Amino acid sequence: MSFKVGDTVSVLDEDITGVITQVSEEKITIETNDGFPMEFTISEIIKEKSLQSGLFDNTNVDAVIHEKERPQKRNSVKVKPKERSLPAMEVDLHIHQITTSNRHMSNFDMLNLQMDTARHKLEFAINKRIQKLVFIHGVGEGVLKAELESLFGRYDNVKFYPADYQKYGLGATEVYIYQNVKS
Repeated sequence: MSFKVGDTVSVLDEDITGVITQVSEEKITIETNDGFPMEFTISEIIKEKSLQSGLFDNTNVDAVIHEKERPQKRNSVKVKPKERSLPAMEVDLHIHQITTSNRHMSNFDMLNLQMDTARHKLEFAINKRIQKLVFIHGVGEGVLKAELESLFGRYDNVKFYPADYQKYGLGATEVYIYQNVKS
């Protein structure tokens, strides 16, 4: 559709009408009914005369205007109350829970397997946006617990503290993952 100076036009997505004062290849300047000059692209405006001439019937234009004016619902991810109170993901790091046989493993090998499992589960939880984990490490001599604390300390978006004493005793650490921190 060609536009020329003097044509009366309306802006498609806004309640603005006016007269064309300047035409270039990509932009059209109109003077609004309020006397303000405004610039639009050719695809943003339509000739007023076209509305009356039957190219578009007024009911369709009214329907389009009504649809544009209707407030749009925002799509947001809502966390349901049920999901907020879900129990924490539990990761039991006792060696008999991780492997079927530890008969030929040294203490060093067992600790490495437990740490690899913990690291894998922590990364999984971060990627799946799971906020709470409980690592059950047992009491023992505290070597695994110390290694876990060292691992958790390497993450900026992780806070850790002793897990619920009534449920786990002294042998578990709860990890909270902050989800909004960018890596």
